[in-house]
Amino acid sequence: MNTLSVHSDLSELNKIRAFLKRSLQIPHLSEEDYYIIELSLLEICINIIRYAYPDDKIGEIFLKTWQDEDRVYLEIRDNGIPFDPRHIKTPDIDDIMKNGKKGGLGVFLARKLMDGFKYSRENEQNILTIYKTVTP
Repeated sequence: MNTLSVHSDLSELNKIRAFLKRSLQIPHLSEEDYYIIELSLLEICINIIRYAYPDDKIGEIFLKTWQDEDRVYLEIRDNGIPFDPRHIKTPDIDDIMKNGKKGGLGVFLARKLMDGFKYSRENEQNILTIYKTVTP
């Protein structure tokens, strides 16, 4: 199990990328699966940075990774405002494309790309656990 704590600031994204690269030393992990996992994690972290801490307050993001025989797990925690990503509506992709609307795709992408998506709120923390099945 690997852990990392970073500030909820966009300047921390490179630390998150480096942490993920160190954590996912799996011989049979395909490049495609790695990038799906990375994209999902970064999209979730960017949403936390932008929305979890009101009034531009800097908070913390706590990351944990682990794996079993065929799955990679990521747990993302924050102390921000309660936010259950399971209740996000499916975005209107046509509207986003036609009108150049920004945002609305991060959580949607992570839910579609990953194989599991679980949320809970415990001890004033948002806890999101996602996983991807990887096969040799």
